[in-house]
Amino acid sequence: QVQLVESGGGLVQPGGSLSLSCRVSENIFNFNDIAWYRQAPGKEREFVADINVGGTTNYADSVEGRSTIFRDNAENTVYLQMNSLEPEDTAVYYCRARILRRNFWGQGTQVTVSS
Repeated sequence: QVQLVESGGGLVQPGGSLSLSCRVSENIFNFNDIAWYRQAPGKEREFVADINVGGTTNYADSVEGRSTIFRDNAENTVYLQMNSLEPEDTAVYYCRARILRRNFWGQGTQVTVSS
């Protein structure tokens, strides 16, 4: 069974930065892509960013320009660096790995942006 473990969440002040990690139990090149999603209280889960097996990245408009998704192949880990955080970024952040139509999710990590 594929396992994804997120870490790096926490409380940060507006304007601050965080780096989230998603460690995958298998070789990340086994997956078509690995993505970050988030879900704020009372809202649906939404796409944040992804990176595919070829290294191409995509970002949601809401985080474009202040977030970077990258990977450490040797550690089977995908990171999400987020800068200039805003209260609207407060959410549980989930990592998702995809093989064709099969999706595997982590348990999520809470990010709270507040002064």
